[in-house]
Amino acid sequence: MKDWKAAAAALYDGGFRPMFIDGQWCESRSGEVLDARNPADGTLLATVPKGGKADIDAAVAAARKAFEGPWAKWTPFERQNLLLKIAERFEAEWEDLCLSDTLDMGMPIQRTLGNSRRVLGMLRFYAGQAVTIHGQTIPNSFPGEIYSQTVREPIGVVGAIIPWNAPIAGSIWKIAPAIATGCTVVLKPSEEASLTVLMIARIMQDAGLPDGVLNIVTGLGADAGAALAEHPGVDKIVFTGSTATGQAIARAATGNLKHVSLELGGKSPVIVCRDADIDKAVPVAAMAVFANSGQICIAGSRLFVAREIHDEFTRRVADFAARLRIGHGIQEDTDIGPIISARQAERIAGYMAVGPNEGAEILTGGNRVEGADFEGGHFFHPTVFGGVTDEMTIAREEIFGPVISAMPFDSLDEVVQRANATPYGLAAGVFSTHLGTAHKLAHRLKAGSVWVNMYHAIDPAVPFGGMKMSGYGREGGTQHMEEYLDTKAIWINAD
Repeated sequence: MKDWKAAAAALYDGGFRPMFIDGQWCESRSGEVLDARNPADGTLLATVPKGGKADIDAAVAAARKAFEGPWAKWTPFERQNLLLKIAERFEAEWEDLCLSDTLDMGMPIQRTLGNSRRVLGMLRFYAGQAVTIHGQTIPNSFPGEIYSQTVREPIGVVGAIIPWNAPIAGSIWKIAPAIATGCTVVLKPSEEASLTVLMIARIMQDAGLPDGVLNIVTGLGADAGAALAEHPGVDKIVFTGSTATGQAIARAATGNLKHVSLELGGKSPVIVCRDADIDKAVPVAAMAVFANSGQICIAGSRLFVAREIHDEFTRRVADFAARLRIGHGIQEDTDIGPIISARQAERIAGYMAVGPNEGAEILTGGNRVEGADFEGGHFFHPTVFGGVTDEMTIAREEIFGPVISAMPFDSLDEVVQRANATPYGLAAGVFSTHLGTAHKLAHRLKAGSVWVNMYHAIDPAVPFGGMKMSGYGREGGTQHMEEYLDTKAIWINAD
């Protein structure tokens, strides 16, 4: 077993970590800094620049210069080769990347380590896509000998804003398709978790990324993030985060009508039919929420269970939850790590209080974790509520914490209507051993991803994104490449 505590001390010592603009490591223009603290114990990991509008201006200028400079002449093969080199460097430094994520935002180390197939797969998938970009020769009906064709061109400077709950994967999902298509990027990580993103910039620079192609500006969302969203020099904005912030970004983007992709919040249903394999469904339905302490946009937090098996199933989910090991992320046996911040912990505590006040029953959990081992951190027992109705606050609002609301249903028509009765449409889960039932539910649920007898499956080749208030645009698959490309029509008169 690796000594993760010693590795953590060697990785971060409380010192200053500069941001990355035009290939240079620098302070913010204001000279102000933000603390990066371990959510498990509150210790200072490092300080990072508190960037603002002036820093965003510099980063966008660098990205524009790179986009219109030598980077524009890189061939598809060269961009592909660069992404493959980056993948090699990621693989070589994977443990440090994962440890950084664990320290900075709390995800258990075994979970971060387990993401290698997905992240390395993304880099190599987009490397493959870099050499497949092409237009069409299109027969037209214009009189004369007229040829028409299309070409696909990089959209330009991309502004990317990511949340704190998955910095490694979130960064690569924004950066890799930009490199593959020939775009440039200004990325603003969450102020809650910036350290891994800075490490990613260093790895990409070491792999040969040209100056200005990737720029990282750390800072607050209200300052640096807002400046990036409204910047007239940005051609496209890509954002993952809350629906409210996504709406603000969409409004800010109207200034120059920049392209926008939004992956937003969710209140995803998990439907357990009476013919489900209960033994297999219980742990999957539980971890659909409890993975990453519920801090995940696709959390299956509304658990609909057929009335015939509702009591047994919810009891077994509660028993499973009660056995999960809570602890610091660097402990290899930890199942449930800390909540990201005191502010988010207070928010979750509010929902845990309002549930019983509105008539829900706590089947397990419902409170913070106390004790000397948890001092300075923000920990909650995984919580299962029974006796929940659709109108309750905990069944309607995204909690972003380890909380499940269990509810019975009597028919498929009823559960489809109830599952879809939400402004969100990011994900859904179905458990049934009957193929026809699974197909019917999967096609009727209004969600960007529907998993049957499984959950959390995300692959580089498969598109991911939301419907309704969960956003628009897709990440992953060939559809993702389309989000970074413009189509130009070319007409040639050969007479």
